[in-house]
Amino acid sequence: MFDSKQGAALSESAADTAECPAHAPADHPKIPREKVGILLANLGTPDNYDYWSMRRYLGEFLSDKRVIDYSPWIWQPLLQLIILTKRPFSSGEAYKSIWNHEAGESPLMTITKDQTRKIRETMQAAYGDNVVVDYCMRYGNTSTKAKVRALVDQGCRKILFFPLYPQYSGATSATANDHFFRALMEEKWQPEVRTVPAYFDHPNYVEALAASVKRGYDALENKPDMLVCSYHGVPQRYLTEGDPYHCQCVKTTRLLKEKLGWDDTQITTTFQSRFGPEEWLQPYTVEEVARLAERGKKRIAVIAPAFSADCIETLEEINEEIRESFEEAGGEEFTYIPCLNDDDQHVAALSDVIRANLRGWLE
Repeated sequence: MFDSKQGAALSESAADTAECPAHAPADHPKIPREKVGILLANLGTPDNYDYWSMRRYLGEFLSDKRVIDYSPWIWQPLLQLIILTKRPFSSGEAYKSIWNHEAGESPLMTITKDQTRKIRETMQAAYGDNVVVDYCMRYGNTSTKAKVRALVDQGCRKILFFPLYPQYSGATSATANDHFFRALMEEKWQPEVRTVPAYFDHPNYVEALAASVKRGYDALENKPDMLVCSYHGVPQRYLTEGDPYHCQCVKTTRLLKEKLGWDDTQITTTFQSRFGPEEWLQPYTVEEVARLAERGKKRIAVIAPAFSADCIETLEEINEEIRESFEEAGGEEFTYIPCLNDDDQHVAALSDVIRANLRGWLE
């Protein structure tokens, strides 16, 4: 792939198979053999938990108008002068408490790499070297722009972009897609592209969730009185403005309940991570777990079906802040059921979603 601004820089593997098109003049730039790229996208992570790393990451995240849609004339002075002066300290301490110190990265990064490796193995077993599987982050490193460029350089004339969010929201799936499309704007020869829609009701995803709940319950001597399905929150007005996130979360819980053969007394839906003064989707997890304890539900389990990988919101917020709220209200046994992460059944479900979206390209 030749680019007059960036030169004919091909990856080593692509360069080995690159050749001039038939009937082209001898001085025509070489073009790598055509492949299909699969680009997995997750939220992102700071490079470290120090003040400036956190400030850069939070500045990018909280400047996204899909995430905070207030007028920039009002929001940016507040963000730059107040929030980004104080919040990097508290967020840095939270990240430090969960950091993968051995790998020098956040758990989200470690897990996303593991997911990518397993999905790459599955795809290459099915399609050989006709596919290239990689990952990117919406915020921070490694950027969507850099990974799109790398895929194009490797000869990917088709790219399947997969935001790893089971439920769709403008603040997650849509902003990931936006960033992907912005990256394509810089490509001289744009590949054909597809984006993967939300998979909140995919049978294999629901089955993987149910299996994780069964494993979690089987490991406990005393079974929980309630399973709390805690989803990341968004402002309440997003629902009235047409965002389907709330409905898809509620349906995920219902499908999980049906798969487990339970009734409404055993499972509930809540929302966490409220930010700012306006009303968000309710009930709020941190308040609901306290109410459960006060009503005599002394043993609960919490699962986070909206997260494809454990991260700051699950490992720190659920396992520390929300656990503390439950115990202070009289709760006795709090169990966090980890995200599906790189569990083989989860990888198989994601791979099934990918294969369905590759039809017509490789199948």
